[in-house]
Amino acid sequence: MPEVTIEIVRNGPLIVNGPVELKDADGKLYPVKERIALCRCGGSTTKPFCDGTHSKIGFQAAETAVRESAED
Repeated sequence: MPEVTIEIVRNGPLIVNGPVELKDADGKLYPVKERIALCRCGGSTTKPFCDGTHSKIGFQAAETAVRESAED
């Protein structure tokens, strides 16, 4: 089983489980955590992290990964 897994929450964030290091576009590193929720709706005020805004704005998203779009 992989050390890190990513779970898609229905119309919500991506839940990353496992020891991950997150680096933003400016190279800033966030502390390693065992579980983080990443925003998918674009409305979070704490991006890249989820703050629950998706439930307030009625965010709807594709719920399954499209295998044909995966890199080989």
